[in-house]
Amino acid sequence: MIRLAIVGTNWITDQFVEAALKTEKYQLVGVYSRSLDKAREFAEKYESPALYNDFDIFAQCSSFDTVYIASPNSLHAPQAIKLLESGKHVICEKPLAANDVLAKTMYQTALNKQVILFEAFMSPHTPNFKLLKQHCNNIGKIRKALITYCQYSSRYPKYLAGEMPNTFNPEFANGSIMDIGYYCVGSAVELFGEPLSVKAQAQLLDSGVDGSGSIILGYDGFEVVLQHSKTSDSYLPSEIQGEEGALLMEMISTGRKLTKITKGSVGIDLTVKQDPNPMYYEALVFAEQYAQNQIDEACMKRSLIVAKLLTEIRQQTGVKFPTDV
Repeated sequence: MIRLAIVGTNWITDQFVEAALKTEKYQLVGVYSRSLDKAREFAEKYESPALYNDFDIFAQCSSFDTVYIASPNSLHAPQAIKLLESGKHVICEKPLAANDVLAKTMYQTALNKQVILFEAFMSPHTPNFKLLKQHCNNIGKIRKALITYCQYSSRYPKYLAGEMPNTFNPEFANGSIMDIGYYCVGSAVELFGEPLSVKAQAQLLDSGVDGSGSIILGYDGFEVVLQHSKTSDSYLPSEIQGEEGALLMEMISTGRKLTKITKGSVGIDLTVKQDPNPMYYEALVFAEQYAQNQIDEACMKRSLIVAKLLTEIRQQTGVKFPTDV
């Protein structure tokens, strides 16, 4: 049984804990928050996990061996490194770190300490995303792809009203590309590997982060267009175009629906049933690595490529974070 503790008490932590417990491979034994009241409120839903508001004490605690981090992006690296150095396995929400240098340091620390670092990027582990990747070999030579995730943020009205929610604050290494845009970049790397070229543009907000943007990733013989936004909605599916057909996926982040269209056909629904909580599958994947006590090299390679691309995209679009210094 994996003795799990969590950092962060927001909705995504709830979703991960629910998924982890559903696998019957985890036990929630600890909750860290800067506020004990928030930790207590979160813990009420579970079987009396211990509460912490001192991170140094939390990191050294021996009652758990794995920590799920869902704090603001800028805190991922320093918190993960401290936990890894104390011998804890770490499941860290995407993006792994604010930049690629920090991401490399995190993985090097994990390797040095012989513990597991796992980026909680749920998409590639869902059954329908796996089918998408498999069927990329069944539509002829790939020529173009569009991967899209545009969703008007529930916090954007607060930003427009003069407030500074975390999701639009560079102090927390945030913005569109570091949030939902990650799913576009991560999905492209999972499907096609590291691109040969990157061209990015973005629409920056007054806070200094991007509200939306577009990227063209160049591959040998085809290009992948990524579009992301936290200031507008899109209802288009992602699409992979081959010489013999196309694949369409609704909500690529969770693999909602997969359709294959070949010349002269109306489309075949390839969707398979998935658990309603898409984080269930990443919880299972980490549990497998935990049982083997070994970092999955493919997952590590993808995470480092994505961190490198996110840093390059921000450099091209002018998005800077204090953690870049």
